[in-house]
Amino acid sequence: MARLLIVDDEKNIRRNLCAFFEACGHKSASAASGAEALRMLGESAFDLVLTDYRMAEMTGLELLREIKRRRPETVVVLMTAYGTVENAVAAMKAGAYDYVTKPFSLAQIQHTAERAIEFGQLRAENRALRDAIEEEPLLDSKSATMLRLLKTARQAAESEATILLVGESGTGKNVLARKIHQWSPRRERAFVVVNCTTLSEQLLESELFGHVRGSFTGAVKDKPGRLEAADGGTVFLDEIADLGLALQTKFLRFVQERNFERVGGGETISVDTRIIAASNRDLEAEVAARRFREDLYYRLNVITLRVPALRERREDILSLAEWLLRAAAIRNRRAPVRLSPEAASAIVNYQWPGNVRELRNALERAVVLSHADTISPEDLPDPIFRTDSPLASARAGQAASLEAVEREHIARVLAESATLEEAAATLGINVTTLWRKRKRYGID
Repeated sequence: MARLLIVDDEKNIRRNLCAFFEACGHKSASAASGAEALRMLGESAFDLVLTDYRMAEMTGLELLREIKRRRPETVVVLMTAYGTVENAVAAMKAGAYDYVTKPFSLAQIQHTAERAIEFGQLRAENRALRDAIEEEPLLDSKSATMLRLLKTARQAAESEATILLVGESGTGKNVLARKIHQWSPRRERAFVVVNCTTLSEQLLESELFGHVRGSFTGAVKDKPGRLEAADGGTVFLDEIADLGLALQTKFLRFVQERNFERVGGGETISVDTRIIAASNRDLEAEVAARRFREDLYYRLNVITLRVPALRERREDILSLAEWLLRAAAIRNRRAPVRLSPEAASAIVNYQWPGNVRELRNALERAVVLSHADTISPEDLPDPIFRTDSPLASARAGQAASLEAVEREHIARVLAESATLEEAAATLGINVTTLWRKRKRYGID
């Protein structure tokens, strides 16, 4: 199931295409203009954008270019009744996946859309695999705390016990989860990731347990869930605290009995799936606040591994930064670059509230925007060089709480970003986490 955004200034076309793709099992939304489409893209992610070429105020080509600037991972297909070679070439050069000419049949647009969706999914999988490879140095540590964690994780990997990973966002819980699977006897079977923050509760239930045909609007065929896909292997539930209470109840039964029914189905399905869960929130506090089931917490809390924040392993920061800098230079087709002594000192002394994700994004930005072969402090996107900031006070050894540092940093990044998604990417956290932190700190 994919999420599609239909952009066309003709109401009938929007309505008909939305209805058609809903019947094909996808979720769809529509926008009557480029401006409306950009607003919707700023609020949520779509797997595919189908946009008309000729529209008032903003053309489809202009919209495409703006989408690629703001959300380069989004797959875009242009539709037009004015099919020319020049338009097609311009669209493809601007990053369109494909180009279809009106009038088209529903079969034609479905074929193009399905290929585009598959392309996007394959690219996302490749990116995830690349990220996992590139973040491997995260586990190459000189920190005594990290070395103890890795020793315990390797020992736990050999067992069948459920593992709970806790720690701040961006510390590498997903990397450690994948490594635990690779160390385990299940290494030859699937490692399946479920991000609990990205879907509504109904869609997440379907994603986990699967569904049968007709169980809800858009369920046009039976579909197995991620737990079935991980049979014999490992399922990793990232940010499990975001499961709703109703879904927690159903998941508790699976944890206890290793069986479940698909959404809308009556057949009990049994699987041999190992569970690794992760959370950046204090689950004991969530239990006390009655937002997380106590019995589920104790079922998950068999072996708990706390992944340290980057500031707790400062001896690793510089070597990790240098490795990520080399990888960013190769990825962006640049000659090797190095850190100036001042930049290296700032990186080591900075608090890194976004942890490894924030470090990686900061270095990526520096590589892209710097014109020299040496990265200077001015090339880094952080407010740590402002003498009046809590960040600078913390670096100077003056009193500044971590909350003050984090609040000021988030406020600064939000002010400099066009969308929440852009700010979240800069900080190295997901949009849901950023929204919660904004609410917590009272940032408008």
